[in-house]
Amino acid sequence: MKSVTPDPAMASCAPAARSGATSLQRWVWVHKWSSLVCTLFMLLLCLTGLPLVFYHEIDHALGKHIEAPEMPAGTAHLPVDRIVDAARRHHPDLVPLYLFKEEDEPDMWVVKMDTRPDTDETQAKFSVVDARTGEVLGEPRFDEGFMHLMYRLHVDLFAGLAGRLFLGFMGLLLVVALVSGVVLYAPFMRRLDFGEVRHGRSTKLWWLDMHNMLGIVTVTWALVVGGTGVINTWADLILKAWQAEQVAALKTAGAGAAPGGRAAPLQSLVDAALAAEPGMAVATVAFPGTLLSTPSHYAVFLHGDTPLTAKLLKATLVDPVSAAVIETKPRPWYATALLVSQPLHFGDYGGLPLKILWALLDLVTVVVLWSGLVLWWRKHRHAAAVPASTAQAATTARGGA
Repeated sequence: MKSVTPDPAMASCAPAARSGATSLQRWVWVHKWSSLVCTLFMLLLCLTGLPLVFYHEIDHALGKHIEAPEMPAGTAHLPVDRIVDAARRHHPDLVPLYLFKEEDEPDMWVVKMDTRPDTDETQAKFSVVDARTGEVLGEPRFDEGFMHLMYRLHVDLFAGLAGRLFLGFMGLLLVVALVSGVVLYAPFMRRLDFGEVRHGRSTKLWWLDMHNMLGIVTVTWALVVGGTGVINTWADLILKAWQAEQVAALKTAGAGAAPGGRAAPLQSLVDAALAAEPGMAVATVAFPGTLLSTPSHYAVFLHGDTPLTAKLLKATLVDPVSAAVIETKPRPWYATALLVSQPLHFGDYGGLPLKILWALLDLVTVVVLWSGLVLWWRKHRHAAAVPASTAQAATTARGGA
C-alpha cells in the first residue's frame, strides 16, 4: 500500500488557523464583556451629555443667563480689587476663591466664594459683577434645576470623587470595547461591502449590520469623547498633582512669598502677569490656598486668542507682596491633556456647528449602544430557549416510549 506523506505547508496551516480562531474568540469575549459592563452607564452618559453640549444655549433660552447691561463701547473697566470688594459686600461671610472672565462676556467677572480657600467647593457661591460699574448683576445657581441634575449624573453620579473614578473606569471599558470591536469588524466585513446593511433577511441580521455599520462610522468620535471623558474624571487628581509640582519647584528654587509686608493691589498682580505674557488675556485669577494656586501665591491663568490657545491656559504665579512674576516650569503634559480634554469632550471648540455635530454623533452612539444590548438579549434568550426545547422533546420521547 502506498504511503501518503502529509504536505508540510498544509500541516503548518492547521495550527495557524486554530491559533487565529482562538485569538478571534478571545477578542469576542473581550468585546462582549467590556461592552455589557459599561453599556448602561454609557447610555446614561450619552443621554445626560446631550443637553450639556448646549448648556449655554439652554441657559439663554430659559432666561437664566445673566447679561451685562448696554453701555457705550469702550467704557473703562474697574480695577479687579473693586470687583472683589463688591463680591465681599454681597457675601460678607465668605472669602474669594477665584475670579473668572468668559471670552464672550468681556464686561463681566464671575467671583467664586466659599467659607475658606481649601474647601471642596461643593457649597461655593457665585456672584456676577459688572466689570465697568462694580454692580452685582446676579447670583447664578449651579446646584439646582434640570441642568444641575444632568451635570451631576454625567460627572459623578452624585458620589463625588468615587463617582468620578467609577465613571472613568466605565470609560476605559468603553475604549476597550471600541478597540475590540474594530478588531472584530475586519474579518466580519470580508463577506460584505464596507458599511453594508443586509435587507430582506432576519431582524437579527439587520440589527447586527446596523450595529457594526454605525459603530465603525462613529468609532473615532467615540474614542475621542470616551478618552477625554476618562481624563476629565481625573481632573481633581491632575490639578492637585500640578499644584504639588508647582509648590515643590518653588521650594527648590527658594522662591516664596515675601515674609510680612503689605499685600499689593490685586490689579497690579494681574497687570504684572499680563506684562510677562504679551498678547494674552486673563481667564482666571486663583487666590492663595485654592486648588489652582499655591498656599502663598496668586495664580493668574492666561489664554490666547485662537480657538485652540483660548483653551490652553498658561498659569503664572505672582508674589502677593512684591507683585513679582515667578518663573515656573512649563505646563506638564498631564495638565495640557486635561485642558484640551475638557472643551473637546463637549465639542466646545467650534461654536454651534460643532456642537450640533457632537449632538448628532451622540445620538448615533445611543443607537449603537442600544443595538448592542438588543443583539445580546436576543442571543441570550435564544440560548436559553434551545435547552428548554431539547428537554421538552426528550420528555415527550420518553413518554411515548
